[in-house]
Amino acid sequence: MTVHFIGAGPGAADLITVRGRDLIARCPVCLYAGSIVPAELLDYCPTGARIVDTAPLSLDEIEAEYRLAHEQGLDVARLHSGDLSVWSAVAEQMRRLDRIGIPYTLTPGVPAFAAAAATLGRELTIPEVAQSLVLTRVSGRASKMPERETLSGFGATGATLAIHLAVHALDRIVTELTPLYGADCPVAIVARASWPDECVLRGTLGTIEGMIAATPIERTAIVFVGRGLSAELARESALYDPTYQRRFRGRGE
Repeated sequence: MTVHFIGAGPGAADLITVRGRDLIARCPVCLYAGSIVPAELLDYCPTGARIVDTAPLSLDEIEAEYRLAHEQGLDVARLHSGDLSVWSAVAEQMRRLDRIGIPYTLTPGVPAFAAAAATLGRELTIPEVAQSLVLTRVSGRASKMPERETLSGFGATGATLAIHLAVHALDRIVTELTPLYGADCPVAIVARASWPDECVLRGTLGTIEGMIAATPIERTAIVFVGRGLSAELARESALYDPTYQRRFRGRGE
């Protein structure tokens, strides 16, 4: 018996990986976070599967589901939104499984920031403008941010910021980042990327607060800030320049 942690992707049911889909299809037990994982993914479950929405459950109750499946010798597909590597709350579940001796695997998923970038039609790394992407958030009730991980600290680098679960703190984002990026710096807010009801706002640090006041957006959104979001600053890399010699191109001098 194995628990398979699966990154379910950002929302659209067809943005799950082939491996993730196939694991769901052969697991007789499926645990999923119903508040943020689309119900359409459950269509991949085998007939008669035990399906449990973990949204109202505590960690102890989720562990009890793993123990029950283990006693019955049934593999578990455990679906988490986006990708497992960031803000997935998988780590504490793995520690418990390690302690009680239940094996598990991890299957990555399409992260929300990647789906949001696709919605925006933007590559987030632009030659000579922005070559770093910072995935971050702000302190919330679930967990505080480490003292040295601040918006102003990240913003001082000039990198593109993808600020998760922070649309409720937009005023703070604007206040802290405007002195670093300038009021004319592009900002994009993408809510529920890849879902049928996805919503996009594009503005600047100087205008975005007024825009969101007219279009309320809930917490499941990413706030992008950075000069690299501007199409006007887009540049071509040297990678495909005809004079650029690289290992696999086979061009002569």
